[in-house]
Amino acid sequence: MTASTSDTTHLLVRNRNFRALFISSTAGIFGNAVASVALPIIAAVELQAGDFEVAALAGMTFLPWLLFGLVIGVWVDRLPRRPVMVWSLVVRIAALASLPFAYWSGALSVAMLFIVAFIAGVTSVFFTLADQAMVQQAVTKDELMEGNGLITGSGAAADAAGRSMAGWLTSSAGASNSLLIEVGTSVVSLLAVRRLDVVEVVPDKAEHRILREMADGMRYTFSTAPLRAILYNAALWNLGGNIAASLIVLLVLRTLNESQVWLGLLLAATSVGGTVGGITVTALGRRFGSGPLWRWSMVPGVLGYASLLLMTPGWGMLPGLLGMFIMGASVAWNIVIGISFRQRVCPPGMMGRLGAASRTVSWGMLAIASLAAGILAELFGVRTAILIGIGIALAAPVVAMLGPLRNVQRLEDLDQGPDPVRESVEVPPAPR
Repeated sequence: MTASTSDTTHLLVRNRNFRALFISSTAGIFGNAVASVALPIIAAVELQAGDFEVAALAGMTFLPWLLFGLVIGVWVDRLPRRPVMVWSLVVRIAALASLPFAYWSGALSVAMLFIVAFIAGVTSVFFTLADQAMVQQAVTKDELMEGNGLITGSGAAADAAGRSMAGWLTSSAGASNSLLIEVGTSVVSLLAVRRLDVVEVVPDKAEHRILREMADGMRYTFSTAPLRAILYNAALWNLGGNIAASLIVLLVLRTLNESQVWLGLLLAATSVGGTVGGITVTALGRRFGSGPLWRWSMVPGVLGYASLLLMTPGWGMLPGLLGMFIMGASVAWNIVIGISFRQRVCPPGMMGRLGAASRTVSWGMLAIASLAAGILAELFGVRTAILIGIGIALAAPVVAMLGPLRNVQRLEDLDQGPDPVRESVEVPPAPR
């Protein structure tokens, strides 16, 4: 389909396919936010799991990126994306619905939590890669920043609402019961995806070899200095930042002995900041340039994580709320600019593999960080482990400011390729 940026009508109004993706993403993120709070609380409160198990549980949803991201990226590029999104949601609904039923029957265990989290992570790989590819086909290049900003901002608002609700739900209705919210929102997301009407070109499977295509995706990810710089920045941030993030539940519930409501508010503050970041990224990019905004965005993010170490019980939690709000905004600026640039320069036929290769590296760090967080918490304590994570995360803005993009004012100016929406729908050959 085509869309004209000269049209003054809002993107959500003029573009039916983007509207469907927007609704699907927003509903899914709301449910995921509830689950992201509920799962570690189930482990820590309902099942009395150890510190390592609570911290490592978060990594199970990201481990599939490290193990299967590349091969799933190849499959996503071979298959129509809409059915991939539909079936990944169906499997996710079934997996998550099993946890409340197991809780009601007394069969719920830590092992089952890990298994379901891993299955949900696999479905997330399929859905995310197909979803990012569909966004690229639903809007023009000039609309990518606006579209990703809207999705990021709305997603962050939904995340904030979900996390806030989860803090209340887990304490009033039980953490396992609150997962029914995630099941319901996944159904809404499924219905929205089914309304997509994008004509997709499916390459001839006989012309491709899976190992070569995996290698093509990884090669393309490292093929240019901008793509490498964005990837290294994301990987370092995810490694250090998620060490700190994985320990927030332990810090609040066990170290500070605070309630699940405070935990929900603390996590929601990050998402509120993400909403502000997603809404303001286009204007700030025009005002200061996408290059400087991307390079400096993680500096306040590091300070935001550092605020966690200043928290004390009661009203002493407020520094953490402010810090996590700032961190959420800075991460949103960084993510929107990075994703928009990749979508802008990547040929449509490579989008699944580029997304898989980049996330295998960057999101794979999230899985490693969660495992590392559990080990560090056992060895040195929660606060020291968070401090170590902050030190690693600090490397992300340092690499950005000293790297090959240190003098680039507008990342968009680095792209000279055709617009895949306005130009031919033929899938270009993968680089060799």
